[in-house]
Amino acid sequence: MADELDEGAYADHWEADVILRDGRAAQLRPITAEDAVAIVDFYSRVSDESKYYRFFAAYPTLTERDVERFTQVDHHDRVAFVVTIGTDIIAVGRYDVVSPGEAEVAFLVEDAHQGRGLGQLLLEHLAQAGREQGISTFVADVLPDNVRMIQVFREQGYQVKGAVTDGVLQLVFPIDPTDTAMGVMQAREHRAEAASIERFFNAKSVAVVGASRRQDTIGRAMVRNLVLGDYAGSVYAVNPQAEPVSGLPAYTRVQDIPGKVDLAIVAVPAESVPEVVLDCASKGVHGLVVISSGFAETGEEGRRRQRRLLGLARSYGLRLVGPNCLGVINTEPSMRLNASLSPLMPPRGRVGFFCQSGALGVAILESVDRRGLGLSTFVSAGNRADVSGNDLLQYWEEDDATEVVLLYLESIGNPRKFSRIARRVGRRKPIVAVKSGRSTQGVPVGHAVRRTTAPQAAVDAMFRQAGVIQVDTLDEMFDVAQLLAHQPLPRGPRVAVVGNSDALGLLVADAATASGLTIISQLSLGANAQADDFEQALDDAIDDRRIDAVVVVYIPPIDTTGEEVANVLAAVGEQSDKPIVSTFLGSEGVPELLRVPDVEGAAGRGSVPSYSAPESAVRALARVVTYAAWAGKAQGEIQHYADIAPARPRALIGEVLRESPAGAELTDDQVHELLACYGIDVLPWVTVDGLDAATEAGDRLGWDVVLKATAEHLRARPDLAHVWRNIENADDMRDAWRAQNAAVPDPPPTAGFVVQPMARPGVPLSLRVVEDPLFGPLVSFGLSGAESDLMEDRSYRIPPLTEVDAATMVRELKAAPLLMGYRGSEPTDVAAIEELLQRLAALKDDLPEVAELALEPVHAHASGYTVLKAHASVSPSADTRSGWYVRRLSRPVGLGDTMPG
Repeated sequence: MADELDEGAYADHWEADVILRDGRAAQLRPITAEDAVAIVDFYSRVSDESKYYRFFAAYPTLTERDVERFTQVDHHDRVAFVVTIGTDIIAVGRYDVVSPGEAEVAFLVEDAHQGRGLGQLLLEHLAQAGREQGISTFVADVLPDNVRMIQVFREQGYQVKGAVTDGVLQLVFPIDPTDTAMGVMQAREHRAEAASIERFFNAKSVAVVGASRRQDTIGRAMVRNLVLGDYAGSVYAVNPQAEPVSGLPAYTRVQDIPGKVDLAIVAVPAESVPEVVLDCASKGVHGLVVISSGFAETGEEGRRRQRRLLGLARSYGLRLVGPNCLGVINTEPSMRLNASLSPLMPPRGRVGFFCQSGALGVAILESVDRRGLGLSTFVSAGNRADVSGNDLLQYWEEDDATEVVLLYLESIGNPRKFSRIARRVGRRKPIVAVKSGRSTQGVPVGHAVRRTTAPQAAVDAMFRQAGVIQVDTLDEMFDVAQLLAHQPLPRGPRVAVVGNSDALGLLVADAATASGLTIISQLSLGANAQADDFEQALDDAIDDRRIDAVVVVYIPPIDTTGEEVANVLAAVGEQSDKPIVSTFLGSEGVPELLRVPDVEGAAGRGSVPSYSAPESAVRALARVVTYAAWAGKAQGEIQHYADIAPARPRALIGEVLRESPAGAELTDDQVHELLACYGIDVLPWVTVDGLDAATEAGDRLGWDVVLKATAEHLRARPDLAHVWRNIENADDMRDAWRAQNAAVPDPPPTAGFVVQPMARPGVPLSLRVVEDPLFGPLVSFGLSGAESDLMEDRSYRIPPLTEVDAATMVRELKAAPLLMGYRGSEPTDVAAIEELLQRLAALKDDLPEVAELALEPVHAHASGYTVLKAHASVSPSADTRSGWYVRRLSRPVGLGDTMPG
């Protein structure tokens, strides 16, 4: 909830870079008086029919008064947005308040740009601006035969009602961001971002800017890789001298190329890149792959240069991979695009690979080739100023050629969006990720992201929540990928071990037990086992309903190649509906002998992956077992509780922030009221400053109370020495007061004493929510006390939470058995705890201004829970949620500080 703008104040946070339906970029911003000339030019390009639909009459030109009225708004009751490409306005949308809480909305889109989704984008952004200004309902007057505009409103996901009066259809709809409206928005976001990336991979023509005849130049290498990779499209060389390169004709500028250019590879000095962007924009190029270095990775000046590059590219509708990147590859036989610095074109396969490091890119491609792991597409994004892993996930979700996604992530710019997309994609296609810098949470030079206060455990939990298979190294990523790409998913953790080495069999058994797998059968065939012996043992294991996967270890006797055993393994692997992994001759990857041939000689489905060590095979299998269990389990539903009333807490927080614009701690009464709006009751307490006040509080609460010291250093003591219990009357209170004051002779100025009713004993819990600069809202759960803090025994999730998320959070704790009746103790009402987590997550999801809220301690017992203490602070909402209710690309928000989408 943003503060209402002062009338006439321009709202910077309403500016947005957006992706249109066809995958091209544009910019959306509030209109200003300086747009007067541009709005007249825009209107001159609009057809008479579109003008008639907008104004219900012939309106060929705008008068000076019209221009003034349209461009001079108060950004409060009269709000207008324009969408621009370059310096041209291509669409205008506005609303005008007609009564409290209600505004009339209208659009006009240049005919040449109609059908690109501009109306829906403008409506999303106007609705969000309206919600910030207290508007709840939009009305729109539309001519009944303006089918396209009517469709814009009806397809937005809002509940639209309409009636015809005097030949005009008036549509009325509330603009609350309902689940349906959010789903519509995210579906459009998905299609637009996927289309944007598809145009990179399926570019039918490529210009290499900076191509040179010199052998040691990047531009020449790019041309060679495209040509030698048998690229199916047209390649153009661009250099100032227009000198032919590798037999290709060259051009001085991209604009001089006679044919259409879809993609430009930029390999010129950093200071020359902006000129290239303008050249490409004039030609109508869709995307840029900027190989050039000299940007954010070089320091402060480079970061400024990178921001300028990004702003220029987006202002002209171009998307950008890089800068400082390796490039992109598409192995599709009809395309064969190697727009990268790698001379190695990987074989065709089922795996899509995204990495951020250009330096690691070549080594990654060499490892892929060595293991026989074919790729569908590959992107090295370098500094990832624009195109990010989230964009690639949107594309791979619908790409039939990609069945497994690999991500090497050096930083995560927008964890919430990543989690949302990955959770959806992961249901159909497994995602394997390496997150570097896990120990230090370091960010590579050139990667500007918001800093996070969340611990690494929160990052790990985000991956688990999204079903991402998180691994620690690139080797382990390839270990898992070769299993996912070639073998079926296991139905469970039960494993059979077949081999001819007792020693290796024991290693498998130990590794399996340590990884959470269950050994059902362990068959040692002896050192002299033949192919027939392996075939029989494998058939028996696969036919056994108790077994979900098979691990094969094979070390050949002296003077034996093992080819016959390999043939058996390959034949069984091709036909089996259970995964088979092997340690075959100590090989790593998918050896030729174990391959089921696929296109271009790559290993196909049914090939048996081999690992150099049995522990690696088991570890990869265990990762895949965990993923299969996640993918096969229901995600659950986000619960909508009828007694939650978010309007009142929004008003409450608004009042606090108007009095304290920089933020403030909430009073006890405010915290209680805030939580009560979400169905969470707190045991009342009274702050006291003397014995008389304490006695009066005990009398008011009906006695059987406790006296607590609130000093932080005392509240953390495990012996609870700061609490005096079972106070039944004034005499008991006098004794308690004297004892506690003796124990705390000089309390801190902000600490004192409280009186509270006695609570039912229970397991003490700690529930917290925070607004993290990077993650946005974050929920954590653990037991209250020093032991849990020392052991870092907390679970984390990004809201909103389903009931499955909440149940998993509770059970992830090492101390979770204490809630389930450990060693004969009374079990707690776990369902009530899970509901409390969901209600608290809903609060944080609704209210970004809640900077921090903690319920601690909460006593969990057999009949529910009792919240003994709560505190909260609020602050003006940051820009961490700017893309929740509207589609927008990220923008740099400070020097080297951005949140890529």
